[in-house]
Amino acid sequence: MEGRTVVVTGASSGIGEAAALELARLGATVVPVGRDPRRLARISERVGTVGHRADFASLADVRRLASELLAAHPRIDVLANNAGLIAGRRRLTEDGHELTFAVNHLAPFLLTNLLLDRLRESAPARVVTTSSDAHRGGLIDLDDLTGERGWRSGRAYGTSKLANILFTRELARRLEGTGVVANCFHPGVIRTRLTRKANPIVNLGARVIAPFLGSPKSGAETLVYLATSDEAGGVSGGYFVNSRPGRPNAQAQDDSLAELLWERSEELTGLR
Repeated sequence: MEGRTVVVTGASSGIGEAAALELARLGATVVPVGRDPRRLARISERVGTVGHRADFASLADVRRLASELLAAHPRIDVLANNAGLIAGRRRLTEDGHELTFAVNHLAPFLLTNLLLDRLRESAPARVVTTSSDAHRGGLIDLDDLTGERGWRSGRAYGTSKLANILFTRELARRLEGTGVVANCFHPGVIRTRLTRKANPIVNLGARVIAPFLGSPKSGAETLVYLATSDEAGGVSGGYFVNSRPGRPNAQAQDDSLAELLWERSEELTGLR
């Protein structure tokens, strides 16, 4: 990875931090992105580069981040969309979007599109997005992406992870022939700070079972594989589990839905 620039969102803890450290060990110039200034400063020091702070609940902040990244980095070889959360209650962002969907899908959708020209210029390049097998509990309803008709924490998270897969499929289709590939993956059930915004019961449950979960380092293995391996550089639109092709559920393979979600996401993020 010598000479390659890798942007990792959600890099200040968990899977993102583990991936950033491993990619830096492999020689990449790692650009960490995080929300917590203290944690971001720590990982920036460890990988030896300047980090960028951003709150993915704000589309304006995502746009600012993209401008900073474009100004600071003449090439971007890999964009790892890893930041995410599980919300404990239904909340709307300042832009009027449901928080889980906004942070986990709309923010990486917008950031990727704003960096797309730079990725094309840097080709061969890669977009890697952290999804989850939790997508099997999600449901994309294009008429109710804010969850007004019966919001549940687990369903909202699953829906956002389902959106990650559909986004990856449509992005791969749109990038055919450009030298940029896009893939997503399930990291496993890992000890992370993902439930920090969840309700107290979910948060407590996560703490109780934490000793039995996988480490952030193990969760980052497939991300690193997709960012670095020769094999992954020849695949696009895939969903990976344990560094191997996986099979998502039927809705995640609906290419018509993927295109419709893309168009709706363009509207919601102001790209259209």
